[in-house]
Amino acid sequence: MPITWYRMIATFFFAGFAPKAPGTAGTIAALPLYLVLRRLSLPWYLFSVALLAVLGTAAAQKMEDLWGKDPSQVVIDEVVGLLITLVTRPKSWRAILMGTVIFRLFDIIKPAPIGYVDKNVPGGFGIMADDMLAGVFSACIIALAQREKAS
Repeated sequence: MPITWYRMIATFFFAGFAPKAPGTAGTIAALPLYLVLRRLSLPWYLFSVALLAVLGTAAAQKMEDLWGKDPSQVVIDEVVGLLITLVTRPKSWRAILMGTVIFRLFDIIKPAPIGYVDKNVPGGFGIMADDMLAGVFSACIIALAQREKAS
């Protein structure tokens, strides 16, 4: 299969081809991108994540058309989900690690409503939506933890 923009984005530069745990590999591969994006102002950070979500949705749809329903190699959803998780732009490695672990737990366990979205929203948007929602839930936990630490 030729290298195309949608294949590069969907697999996040081939991280999705990891032989084991491609979702975790995609999440870990997103960390260097996070380290670059966290230097941006919040509006630019949010714009970058939104742009990646739009491109990721299109790429995920294209790959689903080629490879079948929710292919495991598509990890752009994990990338965007992690970037949403870290929207408070924590700087400590402990907070980044905590966010990464919490996000992966939500993504793997898929509690309601994440599981509902995973099972009922079709196509490229469906591939992305459950991870984006897991990112929102994870971001809330990170924000609460940061707030508790500050008080």
